[in-house]
Amino acid sequence: MDARLNLLDNPTAAKFLKRVIALSQAVKDSPLPATTQELVAIRASQINGCGFCIDMHTKDAAAAGESSVRLNLVAAWREATVFTEAERVALELTEQGTRIADASGGVTDEVWNRATEHYDEDELASLVCLIAFMNTVNRLNVIIQQPAGDYRPGQFG
Repeated sequence: MDARLNLLDNPTAAKFLKRVIALSQAVKDSPLPATTQELVAIRASQINGCGFCIDMHTKDAAAAGESSVRLNLVAAWREATVFTEAERVALELTEQGTRIADASGGVTDEVWNRATEHYDEDELASLVCLIAFMNTVNRLNVIIQQPAGDYRPGQFG
């Protein structure tokens, strides 16, 4: 199975993708815990049906020492007891921020206020930027039907 379009071979798409990926470095370098970053990336990707990003982020998280139990329970985080309260609110913020088009009304004040109890302003900014970034790359991959399964941990540096 091949993608409909090779984003790296197309000059316009490659320029766009280079800039989008460069933006993600700000989040990677932020004080937001790396574990939380991977959980958020996985959850947004699950909601958006982006197999490529699910493949990438679950493998990177596992390579960084994340347990298979936690990785397998991201989709059912509400019923799982393996996530901290901070991780749970990050996952809820991810869901509400990702499902804007589902007439959900966006992120509720309740969820935002709970997030402020666990994250400082820089971490909150990082969460918001990460959620927006993941939704962008998820959509790129879903539109072009980027195949999943062949990603190797750390493949993109």
